[in-house]
Amino acid sequence: MVAMKEVLPKTGPFFVSSFRLVPSGVLLVAFAASRGRPLPSGFAGWLSISLFALVDATCFQGFLAEGLERTSAGLGSVCAIVPSYSFSIVIVIIDSQPLTVAVLASLLFGESIGFVGAAGLVLGVIGLLLLEVPAFAFDASNFSLSGSGEWWMLLAAQSMAVGTVMVRWVSKYSDPVMATGWHMIIGGLPLLAISFLNHDPALNGSFTELTSNDLLALLYTSIFGSAISYGVYFYNATRGSLTKLSSLTFLTPMFASIFGFLYLGETFSPVQLIGALVTLAAIYMVNYKKGLE
Repeated sequence: MVAMKEVLPKTGPFFVSSFRLVPSGVLLVAFAASRGRPLPSGFAGWLSISLFALVDATCFQGFLAEGLERTSAGLGSVCAIVPSYSFSIVIVIIDSQPLTVAVLASLLFGESIGFVGAAGLVLGVIGLLLLEVPAFAFDASNFSLSGSGEWWMLLAAQSMAVGTVMVRWVSKYSDPVMATGWHMIIGGLPLLAISFLNHDPALNGSFTELTSNDLLALLYTSIFGSAISYGVYFYNATRGSLTKLSSLTFLTPMFASIFGFLYLGETFSPVQLIGALVTLAAIYMVNYKKGLE
């Protein structure tokens, strides 16, 4: 997210979304093939990957891009690096998706994390609030889900949550790493088309004006922010607890704040430091061993 901060206004949100998916998907498929992992086959395999791509890639990244575009803080404040009440609420909304994963995993797979784990999920959201919101005054008159970024970010969060649960179904028919790569390619193509129709700057001549740092940032978001992270995340989603795995996304705004401090000169408020500690405690609680309760 820090790498995307300066690139988004120069390239357009949907272009970045497609660039995060298609090239990294190709890399992931090539890696999986080099490791001897089988290609998807059969109607059920490709159907499950296509639906997975629609929900977790196209919808998640598309809603995320639309949310960034509509957020009053503007694209320059991605990941709450630049303080703004509206964008901070957006970040809390999207990083609270472990709650949805917990509900779906419980209904579909009978997962249970106990009282301590459930309390940890709630505490995680509180930690996010402490990290993102307290520096800003709450103005209820400016909060609107229907016409602003908050609504689109909420949809993005739910798409990511459903996608996390879907990977268990997808892995019944295809190798999880190979399926992850193909879902990124398939899901990224509609976003590339939307980027063209949206007249994103990168497709209207400005791509040649990007600096070497901009290109490195794009490559970083594609390779590390998508290919590696998606591959590892969804591979692990096929094994163990979905709720515990999803709880790690509580770390996203904390890492964003840390790297904002290191590379962009942002500072932590005392409340934000407390929020970071609360978030870490929440993740520990969600991953607490049942035998120790």
